[in-house]
Order: sequence, then C-alpha cells, then structure tokens
Amino acid sequence: MLQKNGVVLYKNQCALVIGTDGEKYVIALRVFSGKKTQRVEVKVREKDVVALHPGPAANLEPLLDFSDSAIPLQIAEVHELLISDESTARAPVALSELAELMRSSFKAEESYALYSALCACDEFALDDAASKTGKIAFVPRSAEEMAALKQKKYEKEHAVELRAAFIKRLKQRKLDLPRDSSYMTEVESLALGQTEKSKVMAEAGIAQTPEKAHKLLLDTGMWRITRNPFPTRYGFSFASAKEGLPPPPDEARLSVETAAYAIDNAWSADPDDAVSWDGTYLWIHIADPASAVMPESSIDKAARARGTTLYLPEGASRMLAETSLADYALGLNEKSRALSFRMQFDEKGAIRDCAVIPTMVNVKRLTYKEADEKKESSELAPLFMIARRNEARRKNAGAVAVDLPEVHITVDEATKKVSIEREVHYESASMVREMMLLAGEGAAHFAFKNGIPFPYVSQEAPDIPKDIPTGLAGDFKLLRCMRKRSVGITPAPHAAIGAAMYSQVTSPLRRYGDLIAHEQLRAFLANRPLIDKDDMLMRISEGDAAAGAARKASRESETHWKLVYLLQNPEWSGEAVCVDKKDRQVQLYIPQLNMQSFIVPKQDVQFNDVLTVRSANIDIPNQKVDFIPV
Repeated sequence: MLQKNGVVLYKNQCALVIGTDGEKYVIALRVFSGKKTQRVEVKVREKDVVALHPGPAANLEPLLDFSDSAIPLQIAEVHELLISDESTARAPVALSELAELMRSSFKAEESYALYSALCACDEFALDDAASKTGKIAFVPRSAEEMAALKQKKYEKEHAVELRAAFIKRLKQRKLDLPRDSSYMTEVESLALGQTEKSKVMAEAGIAQTPEKAHKLLLDTGMWRITRNPFPTRYGFSFASAKEGLPPPPDEARLSVETAAYAIDNAWSADPDDAVSWDGTYLWIHIADPASAVMPESSIDKAARARGTTLYLPEGASRMLAETSLADYALGLNEKSRALSFRMQFDEKGAIRDCAVIPTMVNVKRLTYKEADEKKESSELAPLFMIARRNEARRKNAGAVAVDLPEVHITVDEATKKVSIEREVHYESASMVREMMLLAGEGAAHFAFKNGIPFPYVSQEAPDIPKDIPTGLAGDFKLLRCMRKRSVGITPAPHAAIGAAMYSQVTSPLRRYGDLIAHEQLRAFLANRPLIDKDDMLMRISEGDAAAGAARKASRESETHWKLVYLLQNPEWSGEAVCVDKKDRQVQLYIPQLNMQSFIVPKQDVQFNDVLTVRSANIDIPNQKVDFIPV
C-alpha cells in the first residue's frame, strides 16, 4: 500500500504519490516536452511503480534537484566496509540500509539522488532478483568487477585512439591477446563465411576474402592451424541433427530367419545395410527410418536441408539425430527392423523380380577383414558368387569401373594429431558394393513397374578414347571421361554402372535422396497418398543441392587436415605416380595422401613412372601445397 507523498520509481523516473483515484494512484513526475520539462500527473496501478521511500516528501522539485558532493565518497566507504566482511561481501543490501550506513538516516528528499548515484557508481550493482519482486537492493561489486567496469568505461571514452592502436598492431601481426580478440570477431565471421566484409581488415589495408581472413587469424595467433572453417563456411554445423526420431511403430513385419551380415569398415558407427542368401532369394536389408519419418515432417525438412551426413576427420555431423541409431541402425540390437529388397535372378544374373517388404532381421556385424576371412563359408560364399556374377554382367553392359586408392584420416580429439592410413582393399567391400547396386537397380524396377514417382539416378555414357594407358594413369583418364550424374523422376540408363535404370536406396540414415525414396516406397506399401511428381522434383533438387555443398565441405576439410598432417610431419616423403602429361607439365598422384600435384620435371617422366616427393610451401588458407621431387 503506497502512502501519499511517498517517493516511487515509474519507468525508472522519480515520481511523487499525490493521491488516489479508485484503485489507482495518482503520481506526479517531470517529463521532457520539446526543449523544456513540465510536471505531469499519471494514474498508475501499484504494480506499475516501485517504492523508493515511504515519505513524506514535501513536493517533487526538491527530490529531483537534490545534490550532495559527499555521496560518491560515502558510497566508496560503505563499499569498503561491506566487502571487508565475508558475510556481506556478495549479499544484496536494501537501498534504505545502504542510505543509513552512508548518512545515519534515510530522508525522502535525498532518496532519488542516492538511488541514482548507486546506479551510476562502480562499487555497487542493482540486484535484478530484488527488482523483479518490486524491491530495490544493491550488490557490492568485487575488485575484479570494478576494474573490468572501469576498463570498459575507459575503452568507450577512448574508442578512437584504442582502435587506431589496434589497427597498427594488426598491420604488424602483433596483437595484444586476449584483449584484442573483441576486434577480431568480424574477421572470424568472414573466415567462416558468415559475412562478406570486415571493417578492421579494410582499415588495415587487407583484402576482404575468407582466405585472407583465415591467414590473418593464423598469423596473429587467434587461430591454430587445426581450426577447420570449411564446414561452417558451407553452412554446416559440426553437431548432428537434434530432433530425435520417435520409436519404431508397432506394425506387421515379416520375420526373416536367415542371418544377415552388416559388413563395413571397422570404424563405422551407423550400419544401415545387411545382406543374406536363403537359397532362393537374395535379401538386401536396409535401415528403416522412413517407418517413422513422414514426408514434410520437421525431421524430413531438417534432413533435406542437410542433404547427407557430413563425414569429417573430426567426426560425423549426422543427417538424422545421433539417438536414431539405437532404434534404426542394423545390428545394434538382437533384432533389427528393416525395409528389405528380396530378389530373384534369371539364368544370366539379371534381376527377374524384386519385392519390397518391411522385415524383422537377425543382423550380425562384420568388418571387411572379417568377411574376407569367411568368404568361403556357407553363409557368405553365395554372396561373393552373386557379386562376382553381377560385376561381370555390368561390365558386359558397358559399366566403367574407376577404383582409385583411398585413405582414412583421423584427428585425435585431445592433441589434434592427424593420422592418415591407406585403406586396404578387401573383396568383401566390392561384394557389398555390388549388393548395394543390385538394391538400387531392383528398387528402380519396382518403382517403375508400380508407377511410383521416384528419384532415379542416371548417367550418360562416357566417350572413352582408344588410347587409354594402363595403371593409375588409365584410371585418371577414365575418370575425366565420366559424365555428371543426374537425379530426376524419369528412369534413364546409368551407363557407368551398366544399368538400364537405377536409384539409390541403401543409406536412408545418411542420404536424403535415399530417405525420400524410402518414404515413397513406404507410402505405396501402406496405400497412403504418394508424393506427386512436381513435389518429388522439388525435394530431390533441394536435397541434392545440400548434399553437393556437404561434399565440398567434406573434400575441403580432408584437404585441410592433410595439410595439417604435412605441417606436423615436416620430414614426410612419399611416392608420386605420373598420371598425365601436357607439354612440359606433369600431373602427379600421391596415393599415400590421395592428393594431386603438378610439376615441371627436370628429367623425362612417362605414364605411371614413380617419383619420390616431399612437401613444400604449405598454404592452409588457400589449400595449396607443392610436391617437390627428392
């Protein structure tokens, strides 16, 4: 209950209670009007004001005009008294208590002046918790907080000269860290592709490009060489999708008794395919997140925006939430739910029939090495036989195989030490690839047969010259002959794999194109409305664009870490193979790093000749390195 002639704060202005009007109070305050101030009266509710002093105050003018030069000194003395006592050092103190400590009494006429002085001083901070309850209290600041506040005020008052001094240090690449970090925020934003301009770089006479910003951050010690900006530059987060999938729905599934095998690299954490042979049918079992992800749901839209799981040497940024693996990856539980492609073949090895069936499968996980060791077993031998037969069939149909060496890059999370290992080629990896190609071919035939709008993948036949050399040089020449793949709703030949029609359906946990294909198959099987052709084209286009950006982010991230590896291993040397020649220039391929380089050799070099090279002139921001013959 407010009293007449009591002092209150209204919108942080000093006001005097002069009466009541029903349930409201009438307060007087002074406001600016043009170049003058005038006294006005306002009707307010009690909750709209904060009591400053119970009064009585004679009138408004003395409240606003009161001043006392001793107040700042009194504030300092009380602050020193409070912080010297551990029990009061950080405890909120009511305004009235502070006033009595400062002046032995708390008078209405001086209440607003004391409040304003405490709000403006360095020694105390207004207590937000008390303010939310309609009370006024202050918390003593520590010596460190006061120093930081004074520094902030100083920097504000001397902003021009401080910035000029910073620009001078920036030009010399000798920053005062961490103090100068605040100026460099916009440089980081440019290096990460989040903005196109940087005022500090312009003032320092440095070209405003992401590469120049990256180099500046390295040169000034703001970033270490291990900072990878490329995923962010392409709009990707290092974090996986957040929204988790709901539990798999309770639905009828065919129980497949024959054991299936999920075969992958030893480091794979998201198995999404498994294969088995029951003596009559080839079964290709694929993870079934589409049983829970509906078209145009929030999860579907988020997956489309990512396009794919982004695999980086630092780890995976998953298209679907990490928590989805427990329910939807294959082989992580005793039984796995799958969308299975059951196939029969004719006498020539072509697909005679493909059925698509929701299943419950017993999946066993194997590494490629383990599968190779068991390839003569009764369970795996038929799978290898089918794979070899399918590869021969595809080659007879004109398939073109280009198998370049691959490397696996890992980064130690704690030390940022980079390791690069040549991947061992196992026959089981080729077998799994053939199975996945069969699943894509079978799914395309199933969709076409049933009139389902579907994401078909096609590729025009390459124009291959007759003078293809052998070895790696031949592989590179074949690679340059390959045409760009296309994704659309009209089936067309995929010449590179030797299929009349083809689709990708084997990675719905990590590729949006596969997920939308599964959504469409799921809708067909459940007799739900299908995604129409125009909508399908739009979704394919958006997902493919995002996946393309992810591939660039992954490729440039791998190059980044390869360059870091070379800087961490300055004594490195390795073999380089001549894969192309043009005039005096030679193109080299370094299998140990899966990198390419161009040199002008001093001696004659022929296709597939091997040179020993070392690295030089490593430029991380521009992703460049020279390889020099030893």
